[in-house]
Amino acid sequence: MATTSLEAQFVTFSLGEEIFAVPVEVVREILDYAEAFKIPNGPDYLLGLRDVRGQGVPTIDLRLKLGMSKTVPTPHTRVLVLDVPLENRVLTLGLVADRVFEVTPFRRDQIESAPDIGIRWRSDYIAGVVRRENGFVVIVDLARLLSREDASVLQPAA
Repeated sequence: MATTSLEAQFVTFSLGEEIFAVPVEVVREILDYAEAFKIPNGPDYLLGLRDVRGQGVPTIDLRLKLGMSKTVPTPHTRVLVLDVPLENRVLTLGLVADRVFEVTPFRRDQIESAPDIGIRWRSDYIAGVVRRENGFVVIVDLARLLSREDASVLQPAA
């Protein structure tokens, strides 16, 4: 059993051709895609609210947040419902993914830090990168990706 502390479980998903991952412990559930209830004057990446078991959950298009093109829903499009730990609360959030693949373990010694490309670029949301036979998997740190301003916009009013 000593190996379990050397591994962490991640849910892998794609945005376009790129593969991303989030820790399995933040994933509450994975749902089929459905249009969200639009919220006026929200940021472009905020698709709206989605009813998840009686709770209004803000749903974002991660592709737009990362500067990619808008998600075009297909039969494979899914929404990951996540509980993202922030400084003083947990933010429940829907994250649209082009496709969800699997829960997979990564050994901690496989996880590399974000690459240095010689220029300043916003890479603080990258918790790590894992090399795979067919490319890389980028592990997303959602708390870092969502700025304080984003988190306040996405937090439902009490």
